[in-house]
Amino acid sequence: MNREHDHLIKEFLEEKFDQYNRPNFISSDPIAIPHQFSNYKDIEVSGFLAATIAWGQRAVIVSKGHEIMKLMENTPYTFIKEANKRELSQFKKFGYRTFKSSDLMYFITALHQLLKKYETLGQCFHHHYTNNMNVRDTLTAFHNDFFSHKAPGRAVKHLSNPEAGSAAKRMNMYLRWMVRKDDRGVDFGIWDFISPAALYLPLDVHTSRIGRKLGLLDRRTNDWKAVVEITHKLQGFDAQDPVKYDFALFGLGIFEKF
Repeated sequence: MNREHDHLIKEFLEEKFDQYNRPNFISSDPIAIPHQFSNYKDIEVSGFLAATIAWGQRAVIVSKGHEIMKLMENTPYTFIKEANKRELSQFKKFGYRTFKSSDLMYFITALHQLLKKYETLGQCFHHHYTNNMNVRDTLTAFHNDFFSHKAPGRAVKHLSNPEAGSAAKRMNMYLRWMVRKDDRGVDFGIWDFISPAALYLPLDVHTSRIGRKLGLLDRRTNDWKAVVEITHKLQGFDAQDPVKYDFALFGLGIFEKF
């Protein structure tokens, strides 16, 4: 891209970022699930579960996220910390697309083990980020830790691993929620041990399609290499907060059918 084109694209994305990074974005987005809570421990675990099921129709994702929280008596951190087999049985009727009740029960059990080990999900990520000092390897280390307590079976496909080449869209989105902080009230910004500059774009069919249309992405496969490529381009627009443009790219794709 030439300098003039870059400038025009940046101005366009800044305008769309400003348009979509607003509180009225929340209610129709999976981020609405953690926004129910004020305690950071609840925000962390509810956000993780909401991000886990964040594919498909957004209205259904939000509805299913609320269903999970209701089954946890709207106290997700305490519920998971104290979960036992009897309490897990109430999830047997839950299902969302390929994320079955057995997957949800595995995830709750794995989170229970992590909370025993680290006390909070934030402390878990802090541990892995301190050891790796980059998001890609942190996500891989978290993936390995999450599935370390017992064989995951089919549940393993519901938590992405960049080491396997995955774009890790949902986990990068979750990190955006937890790490980015501005005065708009959408992202939470409760994890200060990762800089927003270190984040990667949550790449999905919408952001990748818009990215290619705008000349931000050449790679045809939506994998980790594509994530690195488009994030690098966005760093040229804002090195300190490149993933803020997720609002712009996603909004253009979902709301404007650009």
